[in-house]
Amino acid sequence: MRLRNVPGSEAIVGNSPFVVQEAGKTRGHWKAAFGNDNPIHIEVGMGKGKFLNTMAMGNPEINYIGIERYTSVLLRALQKMEENPLPNLLFICMDASELEQVFGEGEVSRIYLNFSDPWPKARYAKRRLPSRQFLARYDKILEPGGRIEFKTDNRALFDFAVEELEPAGWTARQISYDLHRDGEMMEGNVMTEYEEKFSSAGNPICKYIVYRTADFLQNNTESTTG
Repeated sequence: MRLRNVPGSEAIVGNSPFVVQEAGKTRGHWKAAFGNDNPIHIEVGMGKGKFLNTMAMGNPEINYIGIERYTSVLLRALQKMEENPLPNLLFICMDASELEQVFGEGEVSRIYLNFSDPWPKARYAKRRLPSRQFLARYDKILEPGGRIEFKTDNRALFDFAVEELEPAGWTARQISYDLHRDGEMMEGNVMTEYEEKFSSAGNPICKYIVYRTADFLQNNTESTTG
């Protein structure tokens, strides 16, 4: 269970230089915010930030933005940044439903969804981050050829996510129902806190890498004729 009530967390997040305040004003200007033209990757629902922190350290040529709704969770990521500030990593405290208000069309190169809240009740399906409603939001902010990577240990959520792809206009490039036994997809894999916990308990981790169907078909055609 995520901590959602840490006294003082709102004030700390609200005053942190690592958190972009009023992020909507930066819409369309994120590369300027980083001071370079490097591609931008975002993690929606970043939790305590281990995944993005590791990615940012290992890939200085990429700009990373972590999005987390709860200040008490984001606080843990800020503690890591205070110990080791990274110039290519920023955070936003916001609800994921507001993505289009914060990122311009085609402004993001890659989106990571890691161990998202499953919202198990059917009436909350549209709140699930790999739902067709969210895929439509991602479609607006991803650049042509941009992709989404989704990992979870929740098989029911993963099955739902795969079923949402075709009606939403997305195609899977790679799918694994046991990531840690998949040599190809495990290459370069960076684990989150939840992944370490669940995999050590023997839970298989599911992952997909998906593209818009139009982009996927175009890339395949170019590969065949090139």
